Amino acid sequence: MDSLLAAVRACRLCEAELPLGPRPVVQLGAGARILIIGQAPGTRVHATGIPWNDPSGNTLRRWLDLDRETFYDADQVAIMPMGFCYPGRGKSGDLPPRPECAPTWHARILAALPNIRLTLLIGLYAQRYYLDKRFRTLTDTVRHWREFAPDRLPLPHPSPRNRRWLMQNPWFEQDTVPALQARVHEVLSTKPQAGS
Repeated sequence: MDSLLAAVRACRLCEAELPLGPRPVVQLGAGARILIIGQAPGTRVHATGIPWNDPSGNTLRRWLDLDRETFYDADQVAIMPMGFCYPGRGKSGDLPPRPECAPTWHARILAALPNIRLTLLIGLYAQRYYLDKRFRTLTDTVRHWREFAPDRLPLPHPSPRNRRWLMQNPWFEQDTVPALQARVHEVLSTKPQAGS
């Protein structure tokens, strides 16, 4: 795991395309039982190098019912975004994750995480990459989360920009979040498999 982390952090694959330069942000531990696959770091996360260290992360931790200590314990929670570096700003928010990251790194990282029992797919980019295309929208995909459970759960992005979506879809926090919290606690209450 140490050599893989060093290789990820040394990645310069799309350096020329990154306005703030490369700073891959991941959290990996061989014992992790939960994997969070989000979009890409924002400017605050880029500045600190700590994943989900922003208002979106505060909301995500509330949805998961995890304190910061547990969330940032790499032997419990692994974090691997679709794009590891801040991609820059577009007209209506951050640009999409760089397309090079997932094909270059994800399979290698997944192979090094043998104990994952729950993968959270946050946002449209992660869902399109890892789930079948039977649902056309993020809302439909998240609404049908039971079809992917118990091993994978699609979630909307917890960004403050998504307040309107949350208001228009109250079922998410009423029904999905309690089920998500129960599954997170169930997974974290189990010990990693021997030999990890």
